Amino acid sequence: MTPSDAPQSRWSDLDRPPLNVPALRRGLLRPDGLWTSLDVVDSTGSTNSDLAGRAASLTEGAVLVAEEQTAGRGRLDRTWTAPARSGLFFSVYLTPAPVPVQRWGWLPLLAGVAAATGLARSAGVDTALKWPNDLLVTVPEDSDEVRPGETPVGQERKTGGILAERAGDGVVIGIGLNVSLRSDELPAPTAASLALAGAVSTDRETLLRGVLRSLEQWYGQWRAADGDAAASGLQEAYAAGCATLGRTVRAQLPGDRTLTGEAVAIDGDGRLVLSSDGGLREPVSAGDIVHLRGAEGGLT
Repeated sequence: MTPSDAPQSRWSDLDRPPLNVPALRRGLLRPDGLWTSLDVVDSTGSTNSDLAGRAASLTEGAVLVAEEQTAGRGRLDRTWTAPARSGLFFSVYLTPAPVPVQRWGWLPLLAGVAAATGLARSAGVDTALKWPNDLLVTVPEDSDEVRPGETPVGQERKTGGILAERAGDGVVIGIGLNVSLRSDELPAPTAASLALAGAVSTDRETLLRGVLRSLEQWYGQWRAADGDAAASGLQEAYAAGCATLGRTVRAQLPGDRTLTGEAVAIDGDGRLVLSSDGGLREPVSAGDIVHLRGAEGGLT
């Protein structure tokens, strides 16, 4: 019999098994592919911080996955925490040169499109994009009763986020996804998980392969177009999946400035274009966006 005070085993929760690293490497690391290394750690503070700290010694395509993050970071220094093995917490290192640096701002949006595309294929869940870096799913009012594959009707909530940071000669892109969290484990009322949204699969290896393969495809198209978001199809794809467009939003901008208006477009630089009551259009390149009104009538 295992003592009650024994350290928690990686297999202590059979509904949340550890990742099979050899299988992931066999499926993702190819001589002609983007991904060059894949490591999984039981726990770390932040996969972004770990990769950024080793950027000088990394080759493009390094992937670091954590079974648990204790100090995951989002935009505006927000924290990201979740039970061990309840989600996907990983970062990748990319060196986009010779794409012009001024076009690198599209990378977090590219990661969003790739994640949404990969999850649609591997989890069967429609994932919307909240500009600039949130992933949303629709969760019914009684989310614990939704069946796998069932289309929920309810409220949009955040199930994932993306953080891109310059490091060395490249960029570290971190993606965090809530996969199997139950209602009583959610960190906030506005959060969700793929399971609560009725995902047909919550197998983390399947989901990770799906997202990384999608990221490889979109990144390849974008690089082949020299970072041109329109020519690569990225700008159109982001706009098509963006839940922010068509909504009245409040943008909380640097310098304590606030702007309210209708989100009408994503411009060629990846900025969100807002239209005020007076018809003035203003692009927003950075800020915290709050959805005030939209198709769901919700505040997100």
